[in-house]
Amino acid sequence: MKLRADQTGDRGLPMPLWLQGVLESVQAAVISALAVLAPIIAVWATAGFQNGQPDVLARLAGQSWLLVHGVPLKLVGVGQDAAATGASGILSLVPLGLTLIPFLLAWRAGRRLARASYTDQLWQALLGSWAVYSVFGAATAFVCRTPDVVINLWHAMLFPLIPFALGMIIGARREAGSWSRLIGVDAVDWISRTSQHSRWAGSYLASAAKAGVVGVLVALSLSAVLLAVDLFIHWNLVVTVYEALDAGVVGGAALTIAQLGYLPNLVVFALSWTSGAGFAMGAGSQVGPLATAVGPLPSVPVLAAIPAGGLEFGFVALMVPVLAGVLAGWWFLREGENHFDEWLSIKIRARWFTASASTLVLGLLAGLAAGLLAMGAAFLARGSAGLGRLTDIGPDPLWTGVWVAAEVGIGVVIGYAAGPWLERGQTVPEHNAQLVH
Repeated sequence: MKLRADQTGDRGLPMPLWLQGVLESVQAAVISALAVLAPIIAVWATAGFQNGQPDVLARLAGQSWLLVHGVPLKLVGVGQDAAATGASGILSLVPLGLTLIPFLLAWRAGRRLARASYTDQLWQALLGSWAVYSVFGAATAFVCRTPDVVINLWHAMLFPLIPFALGMIIGARREAGSWSRLIGVDAVDWISRTSQHSRWAGSYLASAAKAGVVGVLVALSLSAVLLAVDLFIHWNLVVTVYEALDAGVVGGAALTIAQLGYLPNLVVFALSWTSGAGFAMGAGSQVGPLATAVGPLPSVPVLAAIPAGGLEFGFVALMVPVLAGVLAGWWFLREGENHFDEWLSIKIRARWFTASASTLVLGLLAGLAAGLLAMGAAFLARGSAGLGRLTDIGPDPLWTGVWVAAEVGIGVVIGYAAGPWLERGQTVPEHNAQLVH
């Protein structure tokens, strides 16, 4: 990472890194705020709000910006019954699709800051950027909180840093090309000084974890396909809800944008559904492949596509994570990093035992990695709408992780064992077949 001429102040004096970090964070905050404000202005222009005062719209935009960044909002006295009783609820269902906006802006900023920094100086730009973004979140919360919407200032300071800092670090890593260049530590030299057995163990565990990642990504992709098929099958019900709302062209477009913002959440819901863990659409409800029991749902078009009652062949959906695990096991075979199997073959001469044991261990490790990832995705996708029964929406993280771990793990065992047959005579990477001597 070396300083470029296009990142200097006046052709001679470079811009201080902390100042460049400040400018990048201000730019990201403003652009993401405008992205949230645009549909609100469009709805206001068509008289879509009962109270269209500029200060009310500005506070609504600020509250939406905070929610996009994961900041929970406490709603006090929302709705007629709640207003009469003084009840409150937490709005914490984050639209992960819209969260990608600040994440991608931070990813771009991280790359720019990495190009402008030397290896041991990047921290100056990052700290300056994060400090300003945190202040921006706190200021937004302070200005936009109302008696009806209570916002914790500490949450507003810290929560927006999660997608922003993560995107910036990933972007800087992408530009630097390696973690050693990014943080100034020569990881390659450190690894070279470890024993050969340590390096083999590290590469084996890393590949097993990658197999779990492959399994989850494939399962999410297949779940997204199932979600698209479900929306296509129930398209008439979705259109009926749109027509009943009669929101107009602009209102319908804003509603569609909001639903697209929750599209990643819905994909995670679909993953939990295919795993058998299911998901909730309100307290006491359950949506799963074998049965669905939900109460009255809000008039959101996409919710009309939720399958009602029991599905005759719903159990077939349980094969989705297993199939994803099969592909992950095949991927691991082609990766050729099963050093545990090689070590075990040297210690124990019974090949039938070593092959079975190493494959089961691989399924356990890959399934564990997949389960942890699925658990994290479920935790991010779930939340509360803060209204009535809708205080529990989304999959249960623990059970989603357990089911995905078991199914992907089983699939990995099958995929790795059937790998030679799947290859159909193709040459497996040479180092996959070599034993350690």
